[in-house]
Amino acid sequence: MMQGDLHKLTPERVGRSALVYLRQSSEHQVTHNRESQRLQYALAEKARGLGFHDVEVIDRDLGLSAAGAVRRPGFERVLSQVALGQVGLVLSREVSRLLRTDKDWCQLVEVCRLFDTLIGDEDGLYDLNNTNDQLLLGVKGTISVVELRTLQLRMRDGLNAKASRGELYMGSQPTGFVLDASKQLIKDPNERVRSAIQQVFSTFATSWSIRKTFMWFRDHHVQLPVRGHRGELHWKVPSHEFVAGVLHHPVYAGAYAYGRAQVETLWKEGRLVKRKRVKSVDDWHVLLRDHHEGYIDWETFQANLQRMSKNVPRKRGYDTEGAVRSGRALLAGLVRCGICGRRLGVRYTGGGSRSPQYACQGDYKAGGKTCQWIGGTVVEKPFEERLLAVLSPHGLQASLLVQDSFDREHTERRGLLEHQLEQSRYEAQRAFEQYDAVDARNRLAAGELERRWNAKLAEQHRLEEDLRELDAQRRPLTEEQRHQIAALGGNFELAWSNPRCPLELRKKIVRTVVEEVILTRDDSAGTVRMVIHWKGGAHTEVTIPWVRTHPQQTSVAALDVVAKMAPYYGDEDIARVLNQDGYRTGQGNAWDASRVSSLRQKHNIAGRQRTLPRPGFITLCAAERLLGVSDRTITKLIASGVIHAEQPVPRAPWMIDAADLDSPRVRAVLEHLKKTGRLPSAGDPANQQGELLH
Repeated sequence: MMQGDLHKLTPERVGRSALVYLRQSSEHQVTHNRESQRLQYALAEKARGLGFHDVEVIDRDLGLSAAGAVRRPGFERVLSQVALGQVGLVLSREVSRLLRTDKDWCQLVEVCRLFDTLIGDEDGLYDLNNTNDQLLLGVKGTISVVELRTLQLRMRDGLNAKASRGELYMGSQPTGFVLDASKQLIKDPNERVRSAIQQVFSTFATSWSIRKTFMWFRDHHVQLPVRGHRGELHWKVPSHEFVAGVLHHPVYAGAYAYGRAQVETLWKEGRLVKRKRVKSVDDWHVLLRDHHEGYIDWETFQANLQRMSKNVPRKRGYDTEGAVRSGRALLAGLVRCGICGRRLGVRYTGGGSRSPQYACQGDYKAGGKTCQWIGGTVVEKPFEERLLAVLSPHGLQASLLVQDSFDREHTERRGLLEHQLEQSRYEAQRAFEQYDAVDARNRLAAGELERRWNAKLAEQHRLEEDLRELDAQRRPLTEEQRHQIAALGGNFELAWSNPRCPLELRKKIVRTVVEEVILTRDDSAGTVRMVIHWKGGAHTEVTIPWVRTHPQQTSVAALDVVAKMAPYYGDEDIARVLNQDGYRTGQGNAWDASRVSSLRQKHNIAGRQRTLPRPGFITLCAAERLLGVSDRTITKLIASGVIHAEQPVPRAPWMIDAADLDSPRVRAVLEHLKKTGRLPSAGDPANQQGELLH
């Protein structure tokens, strides 16, 4: 401290407390730059040497950057304590420890000026109410802010230059790759690692789905190599995130990429937060294809990205096909509306998902009407006829590929197990050598080494048993079966219609050759226009007769009940009345709210999901509570005309006129009921009781 600054330590300022602020920018600095910490902690003694008795050391920001992206509780405490008027001096080794942004600088300077608090560093003390001190401290603050920005730009330029040459590697290498002595990226020399990573891409090629690829490894208990924080390999059943990361990473296609994600800074809940956003391939900062040997080629990587993007559910706002699922709709995800251009969703009618329908919601969710719907059986049969006409000439070639696929999966699984077993034998032998080398009299060490050796042997025996079970499950194709497959190849239609042909396989075949199918229903002509867009740009147009009536349609009587009740009652009440009256849907199912709603939409009947209160009317239950009598009594009063109520169809809930319940006539009947315990009879002239009911 300069001796010329001591006059600024007035008794009023010294009588307050002194804050010593400490900060280092990262955990690495906190761990390794211990000398910097000692120098900062030593400022507490300097503050006491200046006459301050109450000295508080604020070190809560050790390991936090002052660049503004993270919250600093220590700096916030400094501002709050100064604002309470309890601080005479804020002391830090350099101004850059306190702040690195203009926002923090302005906050600190303004609050210290208002509450007459000094700011101190190694060079001196600064009074913010003194123009020269404020100017000098302002220069230091500006230098601190600019210095950070300059360092960031220099580091960024250096990283970009190195990345443009394909030489920048941040942290450990992706699993399946290592750096050789010349810092070139090469495949891992461990054959087990290479075959395991290759299996990820082989499995995705047949499953078309990240989730199904992950589930294959999980269901078969196949382990993959995963790098730890220090770059070490751990073998375990992979997570969904790991499989997705491998399939999305361009390094496995032999490409070097830098800048695949962009960090965005947002203002959220009163502070700056950083969020990572993945960019498209065209927006990557650096992309060097054929940079090293990959596990797949670039074209396969691009095709995989396109397939994964199509699997994104449409509910997230993407107009995509969606993943292949087990539903019975053959064209699910491929059908587009020829009227409005939207993709048609799939809904099923009847129990057990028997009959699919392709439906376009149109602007129904926005308060409008549905666009169109078409039964699955109407369009799928003509579509299959055109598909088989295109694919049948290639059936023989497909049969040869099928024969090869029978052995491929078994060979791949066996290869992975053999590599895992070989690794286990090595680890067991190594554990034995460690046990054998120890002095047997040192039981504290020998006992633990023996336990490890036994664990490795148990793992080895388990893998040997798994390998034997896998070989026992293998059933090679007989010569007769090979001839049968070849025969099916010559008659592709027979193979397609075989009940044993999985529906998911049929959908994959369709998506391999078909881009999309456009459907347009013309009610006036009684036809459906189907346009099949094949992969490659060709298209086929088919006109299909549209049968409006359905042999299992809802009865006219049930439809009449819905039309009469819909203006006042919800779908749940309507379904209850239909079931009580014995009505069934066209498929013979009981009614529920969703089926009533679907029927209303089909016949353009306005309605609602739940029954809404009708002005001036109350329900039977509400009338019971209001009058204090049973529902049977109220029903008799309605039948005799004492109480006015409406019921559009039998068994529908009564809508009772609320004004009638307070009429003199109803009060007289209820008074008689309380005195005699029974309602007056319309045919009994005694005491003129019958007049009460007329």
